[in-house]
Amino acid sequence: MIRFTRHSLKPKISGTLFIIAAMVSLFLIAGCSNSSSNSQSEATDSPTSQSTPAPTTSLAPTPSAVSDPIALQVAEMTLEEKIGQMLLVGIDGTVLDEQAKKMITEDKIGGIILYKDNIKSLKGMISLINSMKKSNTGNPAPLFMSVDQEGGKVSRMPKEYATFPSNGTMGASNDAAAAEKMGKLLAREVRSAGFNMNFAPVLDINSNPDNPVIGDRSFGNAADQVIQLGIAEMKGIESEGVVPVVKHFPGHGDTSVDSHLDLPIVNKTAGQLADLEWLPFQAAIKEGTDAVMVAHILFPKLDPDKPASLSRTIIGEQLRDEMGYQGIVITDDLTMGAIMKNYDLTTAAVDTVNAGSDILLVAHGYDNEKRVMDSLLQNVKNGKIQETRIDESVYRILALKAKYNLSDEQIPVPDLTDLNKEINVWRQTIEK
Repeated sequence: MIRFTRHSLKPKISGTLFIIAAMVSLFLIAGCSNSSSNSQSEATDSPTSQSTPAPTTSLAPTPSAVSDPIALQVAEMTLEEKIGQMLLVGIDGTVLDEQAKKMITEDKIGGIILYKDNIKSLKGMISLINSMKKSNTGNPAPLFMSVDQEGGKVSRMPKEYATFPSNGTMGASNDAAAAEKMGKLLAREVRSAGFNMNFAPVLDINSNPDNPVIGDRSFGNAADQVIQLGIAEMKGIESEGVVPVVKHFPGHGDTSVDSHLDLPIVNKTAGQLADLEWLPFQAAIKEGTDAVMVAHILFPKLDPDKPASLSRTIIGEQLRDEMGYQGIVITDDLTMGAIMKNYDLTTAAVDTVNAGSDILLVAHGYDNEKRVMDSLLQNVKNGKIQETRIDESVYRILALKAKYNLSDEQIPVPDLTDLNKEINVWRQTIEK
């Protein structure tokens, strides 16, 4: 049974009613189109794309506030609070500066992502995370505290933690049980530091040997291998109470451009993608994945104008309608070169919301976060985004936070002796 504490959400609703409603909420989110489920990362002048007006119908049923306390909380939130919940932001430095604090206390953002530059030592990291959680006191919901902790070259944790091998190394073992154990250990590692969301596993198939950004971040070059190991890792992360975010839909494995730097273009049809790239994501949906990250890749044969992360065709039609996914959709970082060099950031923010995204990752720049938030507010007020579209995303976000029993409670500096020993013993079995 899902447990909730008085720290889980703003205390407007009695605990018993909230438990019942959250269970109903999770059924609606995970089960609307997925009845088989049981569980559950720089700018130049650029052309400005035209934002498409919001659809007048919701992508998923919106429960009545009369019978559903989560819907009631959404109804009682201000528009500013709701949009804040849809932003997951990065900060500068290793301490909570005034700009970071303003994003939490004034903009009431829904989550934070920390990168290597934010983390220098175990004690410093714990102090930073605790200060952010303390600043969130009184806000509508606990923070998503997120990190990219994949293993191999994408490792953010400080030197006090034992290290993990790459997914490529994991793939060479082709051991699903070991992959699930890796997920559990990754989750225990990040959770010990106060994180509750991990942008892993990578479900990209490493089909292009010249790919500059995926490589051994992938479990391998075959769909079956990525499915077997990726889903096992996903379940391992989830089982330890950390939200796994599978990435990078529709698939980053066949790109020859790093989307951190510029916009990759993949000239594949929907049929070709369905035969390879989409298979791991479809498997994750079938297994009840809670969150999917969408990549900044242009697929001209699906949408000639907008990359996947901004495309209603790819998010709304393919991912949600065709694949039946009703969980959280998170964009890759909107301040990456793929977006900032080719699109207007504020228009991109509107487009991705109208496409069906729930959480916008704005990983760099307080000014960028403000521009995105102001754009969304203005475009709801002028009717280019329907407020029901905002409500739908906020409902999903609050329900997911409740499902994982998130809180902003302070955490102590952990003793890592046992955890590091377990990681090292497990790693020896993979690398033997």
